[in-house]
Formats: sequence, structure tokens, C-alpha cells
Amino acid sequence: MLYSPKKLFLFFLSCIVLYVNYNNSGFVTAANSIGLNYGLLGDNLPSPSNVINLYKSIGISRIRIFDPNTEVLNALRGHRDIEVTVGVKDQDLAALAASEEAVKGWFAANIESYLADVNITFITVGNEVIPGPIGPQVLPVMQSLTNLVKSRNLPISISTVVAMSNLEQSYPPSAGMFSSQAREQLVPVLKLLSQTSTPILVNIYPYFAYASDPANIRLDYASFNTKSIVVQDGSLGYSNMFDAIFDAFVWAMEKEGVKNLPMVVSETGWPSAGNGNFTTPAIASTYNRNFVKHIASGKGTPKRPNKSMNGFLFATFNENQKPAGTEQNFGLYNPSDMRPIYKLF
Repeated sequence: MLYSPKKLFLFFLSCIVLYVNYNNSGFVTAANSIGLNYGLLGDNLPSPSNVINLYKSIGISRIRIFDPNTEVLNALRGHRDIEVTVGVKDQDLAALAASEEAVKGWFAANIESYLADVNITFITVGNEVIPGPIGPQVLPVMQSLTNLVKSRNLPISISTVVAMSNLEQSYPPSAGMFSSQAREQLVPVLKLLSQTSTPILVNIYPYFAYASDPANIRLDYASFNTKSIVVQDGSLGYSNMFDAIFDAFVWAMEKEGVKNLPMVVSETGWPSAGNGNFTTPAIASTYNRNFVKHIASGKGTPKRPNKSMNGFLFATFNENQKPAGTEQNFGLYNPSDMRPIYKLF
């Protein structure tokens, strides 16, 4: 049975938790704990205005877009109750890294005109480009953007989005350590963020770990579907893989002298099709539902207990212009009729 967006509203409305608003004051505010990624790689997607109406109908107050799309940003005008994370395109990084003036020009062209009536709270510089050939371009762009927003006293945080490919080792979590390339490219970024306690955004997908080794990774452990301890790491016990991956990244940061840096989960999710029995609507529903409950509980992870976190589910819609297979099937909603793909709540 499919559930209408309005029926989902009551649950999302209940997902109110206390989280730290990571600005210099450290002020603690109440806000919805779950956001949604809004991807645009489809030729059958609803209009941005209809998508914004969907978000408001289900109580979503935080979204992430991957580039400063003018149609989406224009649709967000006047909806300042929705916090927006805007990405800098990967292909723009080289030109922006060349000079601070180029960054000022990008900001003027893509962000400036929306400051009055769109609630842009984060700008992310690159999406999973560290570690990699263009990874070194991230830090100078972040520095220039940080200088810009600071000079104008704008309440916009500057960060980047990274994948778990930065980890050379992640099991057990306490053995978490960065690869040599990640240490070269990521650690300077982490130290820049540490100066203002600005979160690093991380993409965490237990699905990919499970799908690559189903013989040795339990599905219930990967999908938040057991309360029993599956991995014991010293005094820390793990009943789900998400926490283990999250904490492995925390351990890796600490080994580089970066402690207590906030982390925002910029992407997580489970595809509902594309890889046989590993990707069914039932499993996707279980993972996403339990992730929301986990975040909303505010209990944190074994390494960071009782420290609530913010997270974005990936993604709002199935996107038919992404690579065939699972990549097209992470959506919560069918783009054609905006109905839920499976029972989520």
C-alpha cells in the first residue's frame, strides 16, 4: 500500500531533535533532524515549485542541491523555513582555485541574488573529489569562500563532501585511518574546518559494503535491523554498520590530531531496485526508516554517545539519467506522480 505525502508529514514533524547549530556561539536549537538530497539527473522530474511544495507537505526543512541551479533556487524564494545546502560543481573547481577574484565572481553570479529570500546555510566545495586528481583544488576554494562570507558576516558555512574512500582501513572502527592521499588532501581541509568548528560532510552507504561482501556482512547489521551487538571493538559495541563507518572516520580524524570536529551525513540511503535481492523496496524501507529513527533518537554513536547528528537521505526521486542499475533507484518518490515508492514510515 502506498502512503500519501500527507501521511508522512506527521512522522517527519515528530522528528524534532536538539542539535548543535555549529556556529561560533555553539547555541543549541531545535530543528528537523532529517533532510533530503534533491538531485536533478532525470528527464521526467516534477517542476521545482512542485517539489518544494512536496517538501513542505511532509515537513522537510533541510535540502541539499548539487549545484546552484537557478530554477530550483528561484522556486525556493520566500521559503526561508527551508535550509539549503548548495554545491559548487566539480568542473568549476579548477577555475575557482586559481584566484580569490574568481571565487568572488562565482558567488556574485550564483549566490548573491538569493541571499535575501533563500535560506542558504551551507556551500559545499566539490562532491567526493577528495582523494583524487582535483582534490587539491578544494582547499583554496574553501579558503576563499570562507574569507568572503566571513568578511560580509554571512551565516553561511563552507565545507566539502567526502566519501569513505578516504579510509585506508575502517575495521574495526578504532583502526580507522586515512590513506596517504587522503592525509595529503583531506587533513588540511579538516584543520581549516576545525578553526571554526564547521562540520565536514560525509557520505555513508552501508549498502555498498554489504553488496560487495554479503557472505561476511549480515543484512540486519547493514540495515539497522538488529539491536544485538555484532561488532565488539574494545569497550565499544556496534549493532549497526552505519555507526561503525561513522566512528571509523572519527578515529581516523583523531589520529591526525583533529578532535571533536562535527560531522554531517550528507548522503545515505539504500536502493530499492537494480541489484536483485540485495535491493528490494522492503530492505530500502527498513534501512531508511531505521536511519531516520536512529538520527531522531539523538543517541549518537558508540564513539560519540549522546551527540545528535544531522543527516540527509539520498534521494528525493529516482533519476533516470544516472548510470543504469542501483544508481537510478535510490529515490523515495516516483518522479512521475510524486508518490512514495515504498512504505517508509
